[in-house]
Amino acid sequence: MACTPVPRVTFTSLNERYFMMTESSKPLVAIVDDDESVREAMESLIRSIGCRAESHDSAEEFLLAGRLPETDCLILDLKMPGMGGMALHGMLAGINPPLPTVFITAHWDQETRMEAMRLGAVDFLRKPCGEDALIEAVHRALETAHAHKGN
Repeated sequence: MACTPVPRVTFTSLNERYFMMTESSKPLVAIVDDDESVREAMESLIRSIGCRAESHDSAEEFLLAGRLPETDCLILDLKMPGMGGMALHGMLAGINPPLPTVFITAHWDQETRMEAMRLGAVDFLRKPCGEDALIEAVHRALETAHAHKGN
């Protein structure tokens, strides 16, 4: 069975899709990371592609914010104080429609990566990750969210 090549996502193609939307209809990308500088950089990057971004310094804060129903993509750190990323991902794995998740971590190992992917993660990126890799992973996550919502 041959693999179909995935078209390269470009900054321009995402701009065309999301920048013309009203603010409330733009996809919401939630960022959960205990490192403030990482959250700020990712928020800026996500907004630069035309999406809404909201960051949280812990898994617990994300859950308490009550924004899960409107979140289209989750960028999630693996290791954080309190509830870790894998525990949050496991908790959310049963929701319908599923929340497309991109892991980012400095604590990369193949076994954890495989477990995250088995639980439905869209990607598992090593920190520091390049902007292009993160944008492509978020784009795939948003396409997944779009397909699950039937839009």
